[in-house]
Amino acid sequence: MSPSRLIPTASQTVGPFFEVALAPDARLGCLVTGPATRGERIRLSLRVLDGDGAPVPDALVEIYQANTNGEYPASSSPGAEFHGFGRLATDTDGVCVFDTIRPGRVSDGRGGLQAAHINVCLFARGLLRHLYTRVYFAGDPALAGDPLLALVPADRRPTLLASPSEDRPGTWAFDIHLQADAETVFFEL
Repeated sequence: MSPSRLIPTASQTVGPFFEVALAPDARLGCLVTGPATRGERIRLSLRVLDGDGAPVPDALVEIYQANTNGEYPASSSPGAEFHGFGRLATDTDGVCVFDTIRPGRVSDGRGGLQAAHINVCLFARGLLRHLYTRVYFAGDPALAGDPLLALVPADRRPTLLASPSEDRPGTWAFDIHLQADAETVFFEL
């Protein structure tokens, strides 16, 4: 076919093939692999919701975080006690749960420290590009001094805060709203 006969087509959306191709094993959600891992053990329950508040049952969520000392792991070697990276598909309720530790504060690159947070990358049907956000921990006194959080309008900051579960000690709940009034703050990287 000659170049003059080529017809452009629309971009294809991402997914929904994640559960089969990229996250077939629930062990990918366990960032702590050994009993000697330092830090406060937590479960992070993420729920992905569409613009109508309905669960997104076929999203893929990746998290990357520092260890309790505020250091990002250099590699995910098989023998590592903590590897800092996890990947899970959401279930029929739009939920995935990661077993990890509460991260330490990391450098802001200017001599200060960021508040403890977990980086999130979200893939879902209907998205042409993945989305990035952060999970901060409600009640953390370091939130007031976090340089990235300071760039977010005050009325939008609550969309970045995980809340402790009242009925499940050690579990933090975080909703990711893809659209609408409660839309989560997403960052361009």
